Amino acid sequence: MLENKPQTSNQANLGLKTRDLVAAYTLLRIVVGINYFNHGATRIFNIPGFMDAMVNTMQDSWIPEFLIRINAALVPPIELIVGALMIVGFWTRGALIACFILMAVLMYGITIIQNWDGASSQLIYNIVLFILLAGLSFNRISVDGWLKSKGSK
Repeated sequence: MLENKPQTSNQANLGLKTRDLVAAYTLLRIVVGINYFNHGATRIFNIPGFMDAMVNTMQDSWIPEFLIRINAALVPPIELIVGALMIVGFWTRGALIACFILMAVLMYGITIIQNWDGASSQLIYNIVLFILLAGLSFNRISVDGWLKSKGSK
């Protein structure tokens, strides 16, 4: 039978050390940021080609081509910007929310064409984004953390 003891902060963290959580959070944020940044960087100088590829991918959907082109034109700069913000940890919360919005749009498109393998991959991205947003209190090794510590002095 379990006893009803109040949890301490160490018990709530399942024995994990805060410094390890901060390091893990920082590394995950940087890796995800690199992923988004490089997605955007590889597409930014060929947005017309990316738009054409997206139109081709979505050709069997009911979405009008002009909407596909508009969305496709926005994806690379958004990926580039949010990726850079995540790498350095600046405006991290906003960048993560922007990523969620981007992923919602992409998830909508990919499920319309019934690309369930692609949708599964995007769900993994969303789980990682959830972890990063939910763990934002561990975002201490970042520009945001530096600004917060500078403001509290």
